[in-house]
Amino acid sequence: MPTPREETERLERETLSPHAAKSADSRGRARPEPPCPIRTDFQRDRDRIIHSKAFRRLSHKTQVFIAPEADHYRTRLTHTLEVAQIGRTIARALRLNEDLTEAIALGHDLGHTPFGHAGEDALDAAYREFDPQAGFCHAEQSLRVVELLEKDGHGLNLTFEVRDGIRAHSKGMGDLPKSSSHPPSTVEGMVVLYADRVAYINHDIDDSIRGGLITPDALPAEWIAVLGDTHARRITTMVTDIVSHSRGRPEIRMGEEVERATNGLKDFLHERVYREAALSTGESDRVVYVLRELFRRYMAHPEEVPEGPRAACDGSRALARRVCDYLAGMTDRFATQQFESRFVPRGWRGVD
Repeated sequence: MPTPREETERLERETLSPHAAKSADSRGRARPEPPCPIRTDFQRDRDRIIHSKAFRRLSHKTQVFIAPEADHYRTRLTHTLEVAQIGRTIARALRLNEDLTEAIALGHDLGHTPFGHAGEDALDAAYREFDPQAGFCHAEQSLRVVELLEKDGHGLNLTFEVRDGIRAHSKGMGDLPKSSSHPPSTVEGMVVLYADRVAYINHDIDDSIRGGLITPDALPAEWIAVLGDTHARRITTMVTDIVSHSRGRPEIRMGEEVERATNGLKDFLHERVYREAALSTGESDRVVYVLRELFRRYMAHPEEVPEGPRAACDGSRALARRVCDYLAGMTDRFATQQFESRFVPRGWRGVD
């Protein structure tokens, strides 16, 4: 009698799109493992990511608002879950591999820094101060987390397809469709790339209105007329457009009108929310200061940095790599605690 895993693999071959990735045809893991009798390889990867320490830390990492005190602002974890939900919706409609899509989505931001994109820029600059040949990119760090940093230097040993999707998901500030010399090798990886953009545009608008940074009337009328005037309508428009223009194709795409409106809202957010909010509150300067001074402190006191995997370089470059890994893995609150414990004077707690 076939195992549950073998039954699932059979159903994938019989029901999924010819363009979908099949778990039985995976290019495998860096370290071969016996198959699970219950779960496919992509299902195992999803579970390993969910149970990882890096995934749990996402709940205390910034999406847009740094350490918000109110309950309903997104964190890096809720962003990740929204990407996974949108990705699975698209994958199911196109008869793609939902398990692979979900695994990539859940792992795509594991390497993100504390303090959101301001933290990523700050850590990149701090790292280059000690190793000008290096640099920080959260997509590359996410891959480093699953390949090396998790499980005390052993990594999660994920399949090639999941690691490839994590590596290739980031678009930066670029427009859709993504132009890259290293696009995702699976259609499911392309789904996550689009789902990430759909999720963050819409939930960042929602959070920015809730936080008083913008009003609904400030949204560009040209793009709202195309996409919709509510959070739900915009997501529905974007997802429906992706599905209708991608059915039967070996790629994921949007129609020209919706794609132009989506890119327009992305540009609006970068100018009116990410950039303007950082300038008006001064939070970016504080983030730069905190991460730069912590980086310098740990370089001067390597004994305070946990031992990490052996680096490919030696000496100060190897230490800088360890420090970068340590800081990138911190949550907002832990980074703040580390800064306060090292640079903020403590009152004398004497006895009267």
